Parts: sequence; structure tokens; C-alpha cells
Amino acid sequence: MINNHTENNISSYSEAILESISDGVFTVNADWEITYFNRAAELITGIPRAEAMGSLCSAVFRSNMCEGQCALGHTLSTGKAIINRTGFIINADGEKISVAISTALLKNSVGEVIGGAETFRDLTEIENLRNELKETHNTSGVIYQSQSMTQLMALAQAVSQSPSTVLIEGETGTGKEVLAKAIHQMSPNAKQPFIAINCGALPETLLESELFGYKKGAFTGATQDKLGRFALAKKGTIFLDEIGEISPALQVKLLRVLQERQFDPLGSITSEKFEARIICATHRDLTALIDAGSFRQDFYYRINIMTLQLPPLRDRQNDIPLLADYFVSKQNSIQGREVPGITAACYQILMNHSWPGNVRELENLIERAFVLCGNAQISVKHLPPQFSQYLTETTQPSSMQDADQQHQRQVITNALQANGNNKAATAKALSIHKTTLYRKMVKLGLQKPK
Repeated sequence: MINNHTENNISSYSEAILESISDGVFTVNADWEITYFNRAAELITGIPRAEAMGSLCSAVFRSNMCEGQCALGHTLSTGKAIINRTGFIINADGEKISVAISTALLKNSVGEVIGGAETFRDLTEIENLRNELKETHNTSGVIYQSQSMTQLMALAQAVSQSPSTVLIEGETGTGKEVLAKAIHQMSPNAKQPFIAINCGALPETLLESELFGYKKGAFTGATQDKLGRFALAKKGTIFLDEIGEISPALQVKLLRVLQERQFDPLGSITSEKFEARIICATHRDLTALIDAGSFRQDFYYRINIMTLQLPPLRDRQNDIPLLADYFVSKQNSIQGREVPGITAACYQILMNHSWPGNVRELENLIERAFVLCGNAQISVKHLPPQFSQYLTETTQPSSMQDADQQHQRQVITNALQANGNNKAATAKALSIHKTTLYRKMVKLGLQKPK
């Protein structure tokens, strides 16, 4: 076993951790009297530790959950932990503080239940962010508040007043078509058509006829003339999405269209003029495609007159709650529902996600949550299973015993790293025998048993 000196060091380290974390932590005995109250609990509630100790927890917290919905009471009666339940407490100044609460049983060294433990996280910053986002921007369907998007939309506003060709770059799902529509709607020709086509969704022969149209008899099955997208756009905007997917041969034809402002329908002997603005978009690195020989450099320079780089959602974190609220409103409108919104704890998890699918992934997640939530507020339980990793990262251990083991694990891990994973040197640094260190590592899952 670890000697008393080391046990005391670990116990002191555990207490130091509990005193330094930003989450409030308190424990109660069987009579609901507070037996531990950490520094963060003092800061959040505004109540000194000396005043809280020995008081009933309901008198200290004055929470909306104290009557009938007590999370700690549920845990003590059922033995089941509560994780990230949202509510509010009233601090010493009479202010309402939004919190996320997690609870666990408090057990002694022999496993007997001697009370309960609760952690509570101040969600004031999340609530303030939601309030700040009420004063935000919605430019022609582009929802944003972050500085990066504010700068981008200022540039888009300037670009919209010019007929110049625009190239929009950004990862899949960032909203390139939404931005293209916004540029069109801000332009002097907003009342003209906005015509979009995904260049990567059609084979080359079909794509060419879709773009330029064809004349009767141009090929088998062409029984009548058909207007292409360039003709349909008139004086509006034609949006060429996934421009990086078209072949070099079609790039040559589009280069001529851009240079001469006219196109040739399939089977026609005369060219037709067009006046539409062209906006291209891609998620690919066009300069890398040029180096690989699959994208023409002259065509790239022709479409790259004005470039707008859409940031991924992970780089515009302040926009996540705003976009989530927007998609909730959108689904309420589509489905005729009245879902009241999203819980603060759920927002916190959404803010921690990296969003590889960007805005589209967030929209799909909200639509999925609508299937599960009925008319209730969207909460953590309505998120996909993979989001449980963020739940684990943002909650406390299920019991004080688990917390102590986590701290011991961290002490040993840090010592191993400091000593180059040399177990003899690590044992010496911890003032324990090498065999004791080995047994402890096995117990804590740091070493497989021999």
C-alpha cells in the first residue's frame, strides 16, 4: 500500500483540485446538512463557507428544484446519479443564477452511503451569450455574429454591387450556396433569377447541355429546343457549385464564355450573349488541382477575381447558439410545432463539438432532435450518442471515491511522465516501493497485470 505520507499527499492533492476547479462542489450528510463547501461554491452562491457549513442545503441554494425536483434527493432515494440537469439558484444578492447540476452518492471507505455529493456549474456566461446574440446579424439568410463572419459579410456586401465573377471557397457544409444567394439578394439585380447548378452531380455531357442548352435535333432525343442555365439566368446570377469537379475540356468552354460573355447551345450555329453574374464555389484546393494538372491555371485566374473564404463552424464558435436557435425556429415553422428551445447544458455540449460537417451537420442535428423531443425543450438526451464524449468531459466523477482514484491516477501519471516512464525513479519520487507502485498502477488501470 502507499504509505501514510503518500496517502496524505494524494489527499491534499485531491482537496487542492476540488478547491481550484471552477465548478461548485458540496456534500451533505443524512440530515441534509452541508459537510463540505468548496471555494467555487462560495463564489457562485456568494455565501461564505463558514456560513454554509452545517446549514441545510435548501437554505443555502434556494433552487427551483428544491421542492419536488431535488436532484440530490433523487440520487439518495434511487442510487442513480444525475448528470447536467439545468435549473437555477438564488445567490446571496437575490440574483437568479442558471446552473447545471450533477449528483452522486457519498460513501465511506467501506462503501456505506453517508450522504450525497453535488457539483454545480455556473451557466451565466452561456446565458449572457444567448442574450448578446439577440442583437446580431441576419443578412439575406446568412446568420452570424462572430467577427470572422462580420468581416466576410462586409466584403460580400461590397462585392454584391459589382458584376465581377466571385469564387467562394470553404469546407463542405459551410453554406456556400447560402452566401451566394445573399450576394445575389444584396445586388442591384436581386429581382432577376438566381440559377444554381451542382457541377459535381452531373456527368460532363449532361452538364454541358444543362449549362448551355441545346437545339432541336442536336442529338438523339432532342425533339425540341431547351434553354440552358446561362439563358435562364438572364441578368441575374448563375451559381456554379463544386467548380473543381469539371473536366479540363469543359473548363476551356467556360473560359471562353467568361471572356466573350457568350455561349453556344449544343447544335446551334450561332452564339448567344448573356449578362448574368457568375459565382463559383468549391470545397477543394484549386491551386493543388492546378499542380496536379486537373485544373487549368488560366481558368482559375478568370474565376478568381474576388475570393470569399467561408470559415468552418469550429472557427465561428460564437455563432453556434445563434444558428441552433435559428434552426429550432425553422423546424417549428416547417412542422407546426412549439419547441421552446435548447437547454443551457445542451448548448454547452454543442459548443464543445468540432462540427466536421459544419452548419449542415448542426441543422441535421436539430432536425433529429425534433423527432425525439416532442414539444419539450431540446436537452442533452436528444443528442446523438457520439455526443456523450462531451458529457463525460464536462461532468464530475460519480462519487468522491472515484474522484480520489482519478486524482491518484493523475499523480502517478504525472510522476511517470516526469521520470521518463522509469518506474523505479517514479516510485522513489512518490516515496513508495516499486512493487507498491506496480500494484497501484494495476488497480488504477495504468498497467496490465502480469
